[in-house]
Formats: sequence, C-alpha cells, structure tokens
Amino acid sequence: MWLDHLAVAGLVSLAFWILLSGLDDLFIGLVFVISRNKVAWPPDPALAQAPERRIAILVPLWNEHRVIGQMLERNLSVLRYANYDVFVGVYPNDEPTIRAVAEAARLHPRVHLVRGSHDGPTSKGDCLNWVYRGLQDYEERFGVRFEVVTTHDAEDLIHPDSLRHINWFSRDYDMVQIPVLPLPAGIGEITHGLYCDEFAEFQTKDIPVRQRLGGFLPSNGVGTGYRRTALERLAARRQGRIFDPECLTEDYENGYRLHALGCSQIFVPLHFDSGVPVATREFFPRNLRAAIRQRSRWVAGIALQGWERHGWHGRWPLLYWFWRDRKGLVGNLLAPFTNAIFLYGLGRYLLAAKHGEAWQLAHYLPHWLARCYAATLGVALVQAVLRIGCCARVYGWGFASVVPLRMLWGNVVNSAATAGALRQFWKARSQRRSLTWLKTDHVYPSQVNAEKARPRVGEILVKMRFVSTDELEEALRSLPTGRRIGEHLMYSQRITEENLYQALSSQAGIPLGLPELDEVNPLVTRVLPAAVARQWNVIPYRVAGGELHVLTPEVPSREAALQLAAISKLDIRFRLVRPVEFEALARKYLPRPVP
Repeated sequence: MWLDHLAVAGLVSLAFWILLSGLDDLFIGLVFVISRNKVAWPPDPALAQAPERRIAILVPLWNEHRVIGQMLERNLSVLRYANYDVFVGVYPNDEPTIRAVAEAARLHPRVHLVRGSHDGPTSKGDCLNWVYRGLQDYEERFGVRFEVVTTHDAEDLIHPDSLRHINWFSRDYDMVQIPVLPLPAGIGEITHGLYCDEFAEFQTKDIPVRQRLGGFLPSNGVGTGYRRTALERLAARRQGRIFDPECLTEDYENGYRLHALGCSQIFVPLHFDSGVPVATREFFPRNLRAAIRQRSRWVAGIALQGWERHGWHGRWPLLYWFWRDRKGLVGNLLAPFTNAIFLYGLGRYLLAAKHGEAWQLAHYLPHWLARCYAATLGVALVQAVLRIGCCARVYGWGFASVVPLRMLWGNVVNSAATAGALRQFWKARSQRRSLTWLKTDHVYPSQVNAEKARPRVGEILVKMRFVSTDELEEALRSLPTGRRIGEHLMYSQRITEENLYQALSSQAGIPLGLPELDEVNPLVTRVLPAAVARQWNVIPYRVAGGELHVLTPEVPSREAALQLAAISKLDIRFRLVRPVEFEALARKYLPRPVP
C-alpha cells in the first residue's frame, strides 16, 4: 500500500532527530531521579524572624483595568511581610488602567502609580524600565533604598510567604525565582490543562536539574526577586536599562545575562504548605488562539532572538542549555507529523488484528529502524510517566490521568506557535523592524475560581501562630457537629474574633475592616434588592472602576458569588467586616425585613 511506503519514508527521515531529542530528555529525567535537591528549606520560625529587607514589587500594565484592582487588593491583604512597596507602571494613553491604579493608590499608601513617558503599548521590558525609574525617583524623594526588586503581572496570586522566601534567599543569591504554577482547571479544559502539565514538570524536574548541573536560570517573569546590586550591574552595561525593551522575553534574557556576569541564582524548590504549593498562581490562556499567541512570543524571544543575540558561543555546558532551549524550533514542527504516522501505524495494526491479518507495515520497516523506534517508544513512555508524576504531585492523580492526551494536544499547539514565531520573526527582519509585543490578555481568579486553591482556616491560624498544632488537633477532636473549626476555637476562647477574621481574610484573599466613612455612598447601598442583600449578608457601599464593592461578615460562598454576579452587571469586590460591625451598618442602610 502506498501509504505504508510513505509512512516508512517519514519514519526513516525522523528517526535520528526523535532518538537524539528523546535521549536528551531521558538524560534530564535520569538526573532528576538519581540526584537530590541540595537547597535547604528554611524553617518557619527562621523565616518569620529574619530581618525584613526593603522590597519593591514592579508591575507593568497595558489595558489591565479589569483585573489590576483585584490583584492589588487581594495580594496586599494576604502578604505576610511588612517592608515592601508596589510600583505600578501605566501608559499615558491607557486612561482606564490609570484610573484603576490611582484608586488603589488612594486606598493603599504602599501602591505607587508610575506613568510612562510615551504612549503604548511598547514592550514589557520597556514598561518595566519606566517603573524602575519611578522607583529610583521615589528613593531620591524620600531618602530610602530598596535592597530587593521583584516582578509580577496583573493576574498573579502571590503566595502570602513569597516575599519572606525572596527575603531569605536574597541574602545569599543575586536572583531568586519563586515557583510559578497555573491554577487548577477542570479536566475538560485541555489547553489550560496543558499549561498545568508543562509547568508542573518544568518546576518539579527541569529547572531543579538545570540548577544542579550548573546551567543558567531563566526567570519566569513573575515571582522573580533580584538583589539590587545585581540589577545595578546589569544597568551599568545597558546604558541604565535593566530590562531589554527589544526582547520579547526580557525575563529569559535577564536570567542569562546575570549568569554571564557571574551572579548567583537559585530556584526555590517547590514546597507545599498545608497542601498548598508555595508558588505564584495564575490562569494561563484557556483557548487555542490565545495559547498560540503567547507561545509564539516565547519561541520568538527565547529561541530565535536568543540565537540571534548570543549565537552558539561559550563552553559546552552553556551550549547544552542553548540546545535545550532552542531544539523546539525543529521538534515542535516535526511532532505533528510524528503523531500522524504513529496514529496511522496504530490504526493499521488494530485493523489487521480485527481481521486476523498480518500487520503489513512491519514488512516494510528495516530491522534497524524497528529497533530505533522501539527505543524511542520506551523513552517516550518514561517521559510520560515522569510528567504524570509531576502533574499528580500538584493537581492530583485524577487530573494527571489525562496527561497523555494533553501531550498529543501540546504537539499541535506548539507546532502552530513555532510556525507563527518563525513567520513573525522572518517578516520583522525582512522589513528591518523590531518584533511586536504580542501581549496576553489576563483574567484574575474570581471568588468562585479561587476556592480550590484555599488553605484551611485551622492551618492558617497555626501559620499565624494564633493556636498551636496541638491545640488545633484537640479542637478538631472535640468539634461539635455543624460547627466550623474557627468558630469552635473562638467560642472555646483559644482565639479572639479578631484572630479568626484575620485568618478568614487571608484564606479568602479579601481585605478586612470597615471602609472610611467617605467611601460609603448611601445611594449605592440600595442597588441590590433588599431580599438578596439579607439572604447573602452583603451591603453594597460604593462603585469604583467598574466594580461594585460590598461588605460581608462571612467569606462569600460559591452560590453567593454566582448569584450576585448574575444580578449585577458590575464585577463584585468583597470586603470582610466583623458581625457586630455589619449589623450596625445593616440597621442604618438596609430596610428592615417585613414581619
């Protein structure tokens, strides 16, 4: 059959590449299995007692007015660190984002708005350079100095202990990378699930092995802490610019350049605190077009611009990591053809078995080719098992069971992204212009979506040292039916109401405390039907930045968040208050229920 001959011809052509790439992945997997992580995890008391160095968080924005308010309010309410400020960069022609950040800065003194010098969008690196200059202006005005600089995006859920870990490790390292993981998604979300698989494997296996073998550490772009002296060394070599405005992946570029300058780097190993990963969490693209757009930028920046800028110069360890970072230019394009041939051969085999016939394709395969592909199949199975294990560690075995299917889908996505990156790069170079920044549209996890990532209240109370582990275990043993553990601890006088609400605020990622009197608009308090406000214990009190702000004495449930979202066309922002405070406001602003 002519299709059999065509399939064999394709297999002969692909054999060398597939074996070479497979052995490369097998090498990384073997190092991961047989070596141990040498990074010592600091104990909680040491983290809490370590002197807090002054940290600046840089957040570059373009058209992020829908999410930046939620991001700032949530993260400011949960970070267990005191000595930090947030510098948020905006473009002059992005008025909605300017208004959203200005509103956040009005409410939170540690948030600082930095306006760029020209209209956008330009590039993330260019925007970050403005923000850094805004930081320097702040230092000059107030006579202070930030010892550590970190970067984050508008969609990030920062772990409460993230700055503590950056503070701890930046004593000894010039660059500290906190793990980055996608938020959990349903099994049906195959594109976002692909990100979950890849990041779980990358953060669990690839990056730790890279660090153990002495490779340079590419920044993830978020959750990266830089010692200030290291950034000043970068600036001295780039006419004062820390981030390369022409590079689509300024984070990868900085990781390489810091390594080349001899700066020390560390990836903080993935660690679980009460079952929750200590990592920056976010949603990644959830549809094919957005995923291709984002990955095209990664391929263009890391593989193509990296090749153009740095070539293949250096000692063999560096060349090896260049190979690892750039081999997708070939592998991604070949993968769909490999999958097609595999599925064709499998289909022919099953069809022959069904009719009790011999598998004709086997007669056309040379003996050496059959052995070669038997070896590559074994390597592929090992790779799949490792990815399943890494994914299961973070997302559970049920979600990890679909990894093989998502691996096939990943070949399609990565192939399309690589083709797009090559087309974009060739077009830009032929027209002698810079590559365009293909910005990813961001969404921020809602109250509903964030529930699965929450730690338990009892665990937070222990973490905050309001109760001991022994006291929590004793309370759990004596917990009455129908009562929540936080309430039980409060009624048994092990914690105060203030302790409980601080823990609830941290768990839900919503701010705690009464708003200022001038923030409460009496007209806004009536925008929700009284029955709904009473049913879900909420009082709306102001509208700002396209969002309806409401007060509540309890962490809003999934049902409450969904029903309120269905009633109001505005995004809902919750604020937690104690019951006595809520009742006082309810008597003042809510109509009394009809007897």
